Amino acid sequence: MGGLTGTGSELVIAFMLASGGVPGQQAVPTPTADKSATVDQSAPVETAPVEAAAAPVAAPASVTPPVARRTRAKGDPLEGFNRAMYRLNQTFDRAIFRPLAFAYKAVVPKPVRGGLRHFFANIHEPIVFLNDLLQLKPKRAIKTFARFLINSTAGVGGLLDLAKDDGLPHRENGFGNTLARYGVKPGPYVFLPFFGPSTLRDLVASQADGFILPLNIGEPFDRIEYQIPHGLITGLDLRVESDTELKALLNGAADPYATLRSVYLQNRALEVAEVRGEAAPSPLDDPLDDPLADPEAKPGDATPPATEPTPPTDTAPAEPAPAATPSAQPVPQDATLAFVAYSDWRI
Repeated sequence: MGGLTGTGSELVIAFMLASGGVPGQQAVPTPTADKSATVDQSAPVETAPVEAAAAPVAAPASVTPPVARRTRAKGDPLEGFNRAMYRLNQTFDRAIFRPLAFAYKAVVPKPVRGGLRHFFANIHEPIVFLNDLLQLKPKRAIKTFARFLINSTAGVGGLLDLAKDDGLPHRENGFGNTLARYGVKPGPYVFLPFFGPSTLRDLVASQADGFILPLNIGEPFDRIEYQIPHGLITGLDLRVESDTELKALLNGAADPYATLRSVYLQNRALEVAEVRGEAAPSPLDDPLDDPLADPEAKPGDATPPATEPTPPTDTAPAEPAPAATPSAQPVPQDATLAFVAYSDWRI
């Protein structure tokens, strides 16, 4: 309800005048006869002037509190659009994708699901290798190549992740990290159904990664018969594996959209800092500490305000304050992956 203007104000004023509720308008008490006093009927009766009635009527203040408006976070100029897309994505997830993912879990045995996960991750290793070279990290490129060689041969085409046991775990790397390595800013935060949280830079870069194998190798990577099963199987498996983390992240959040946005951006800040060779930041801070003022600011960079020294006093020292409540536990970084996996053709 907006402020009272025009005819609406006049109606409210009239109503308050009738009920005696206007400020400055006091009810005139009705004089009552004193039965113990003798009334002289012949004496003229003097009536006191009613000053309250002549007092000007003050306009009532607005009775409607100001409407609280949601302030858009800096770095998220598309917040209205992003929130609408997030709600659409959540509706799809609850109605279709999550039930389908758990049906996939119930039908496909865990060893088979794990083998398919390793197989598609192994296909992605050449893209990781290429970006290692573009980022001028030859040691990493050698490890990536060794991992791909071991799993492609002894690991039966990547179905078995034997390289992990040899100290060569899978690492995600893509063109978004390469652009960030050379100073390209992330741009506005973007949330799209089936793609999940991202930034403009990473969204464009992920599409560039997706074209590497189809354009350079061709079949079967450029065929829809490969792309649909690839994206569907990868997304379903990752949705099942991340279900517990997603519940922990979003179910108790006052604003799930802002929480997911913050966790995603903090996770990306950690990855970019690692690619640039900067000092490794601390684990993820409180998910509500949204780093949108600088989407790639390292968590923990904020300097706490200095406290003023307490002047000495002669009084007895107060009892020690109770220990501060520990901060929220870091949110698992894999919790955001399920949102990206719906149509992630790169893995």
